Amino acid sequence: QVQLVESGGGLVQAGGSLRLSCVASGRTFGYYAMGWFRLGPEKEREFVAAISWSGDNTYYTDSVKGRFTISRDNAKNTVYLQMNSLKPDDTAVYYCAARKSTYYSDYFDKIDEYDYWGQGTQVTVSS
Repeated sequence: QVQLVESGGGLVQAGGSLRLSCVASGRTFGYYAMGWFRLGPEKEREFVAAISWSGDNTYYTDSVKGRFTISRDNAKNTVYLQMNSLKPDDTAVYYCAARKSTYYSDYFDKIDEYDYWGQGTQVTVSS
């Protein structure tokens, strides 16, 4: 089992920044690919960003490219999502997710590819 706990959400004005953190416990974090998803008002849960367990490969949905950066520190069992130039449309509950990965370079962008989820952290961007 892997337990995931997100933090770092909050209220920010448009154009501002936030950094989300997700701390994992329970298993060897280094062999887990990680992802961030979000659930906005009246929207379905959607993929935001993913990172391979090596940290070498990252992938983003088009709407956040150039604004968000996913990274990880395997020594701290933590994955981060740095969010810059935030927009009201980024308002959502953000979830981190984990899955065991065979290959160090693999990343995943689909909800059903992940086995473990955190409880989410609210991000609200005001206009």
